[in-house]
Amino acid sequence: MSELEEFSGLVGDIYDASLDPGLWPAVFERICGFLPGSAAHLFVQDSVSKHGKVFFAWGTDPDFIRSMVETYGKLNPLFPSAIFFDIEEVHQLIEVIPREELCRTRFAREWLQPQQYIDDVFCLLEKSATSCSVFEVARGRRDGVVDDDARRRMALIVPHVRRAVLIGKVIDLKTVEAAALADSLDTLSAGMFLVDASGRIVHANASGHALVAEGKVLRAPGGRLGAVDPTANATLLDSFSAAEGGDPAMGRKGIAVPLQAHEDEPYVAHVLPLTAGARRKAGASYRAVATVFLHKAALDLPSVPEAIVRQFELTPMELRVLFAIIEVGGVPEVADVLGISENTARSHLKHLFEKTGTSRQADLVKLVAGYSNPLLR
Repeated sequence: MSELEEFSGLVGDIYDASLDPGLWPAVFERICGFLPGSAAHLFVQDSVSKHGKVFFAWGTDPDFIRSMVETYGKLNPLFPSAIFFDIEEVHQLIEVIPREELCRTRFAREWLQPQQYIDDVFCLLEKSATSCSVFEVARGRRDGVVDDDARRRMALIVPHVRRAVLIGKVIDLKTVEAAALADSLDTLSAGMFLVDASGRIVHANASGHALVAEGKVLRAPGGRLGAVDPTANATLLDSFSAAEGGDPAMGRKGIAVPLQAHEDEPYVAHVLPLTAGARRKAGASYRAVATVFLHKAALDLPSVPEAIVRQFELTPMELRVLFAIIEVGGVPEVADVLGISENTARSHLKHLFEKTGTSRQADLVKLVAGYSNPLLR
């Protein structure tokens, strides 16, 4: 099988998983074969409390997944620094923390090394004021360290993974039969439209009809779906045409297209191609090439770490020390978690006191808590 054939089939499976979450582990296995990698995870992490949840995984023993959620997620050196990366950017863990420092951390000693993971390539799929969702592929000894080809392949699949995850989040259903897609989504609170390559609406749910009737964010002249905003309209039309060309042609077209209503209410549109995989049944039934989901966007606030770093001009290591203090407590514990000497930890703590105008660790905890409460900002 050529790389193009393998990639095309993989993307089709990714979009099928947006309608059936139970397919994600098998999709992750295929992604690990494509990169290659030894394990893949999709998880969300709170940037303040460090509490995390693993949504889907493949290749990692369930006991290690459990320990990640209960213990090691809070020690993961990926956070809180990862929140500063842009959505869909492909990165390695050693970009966040040098390999020498990483190897000294408890996370590496007790979670990575027992599984013989030697490297990791990841990207953010979403981030908000308090959390971010991460898709990562771990590399074992047989895979070698992340190279340019692995990063290139990760960059190819990331837009499709992100679109599928976002659509699955909007749908919020356990399983949707592709052949009955329109019927099963007619009661969805988000607006939903099935369209052909030119944007002609072949089906819309009740919420979709209401949005077009209001004319605040969408319009349908001549029965063709379009956005009120000209720029967003062009992006949507491009995504409809791309959907006709098959799953791989979608690329980054139509991912989280921002739409602005006249009253300044922000909306977001997601486009799911219906030209391959199990979704082809729905496309053929309705002579459609794509499904468009439209819903109100969440308020886009800066993340807690971003706000703190910007306000107090902290270095990446100072930020790690700050959140380690909040999570594990005193200097000895912080030094052990981060794999640094106690003198180094004290030095960073001294800089934190100076930059934030505090004098006690309890004051640092209160400071971060204040930034995590929007009423106190």
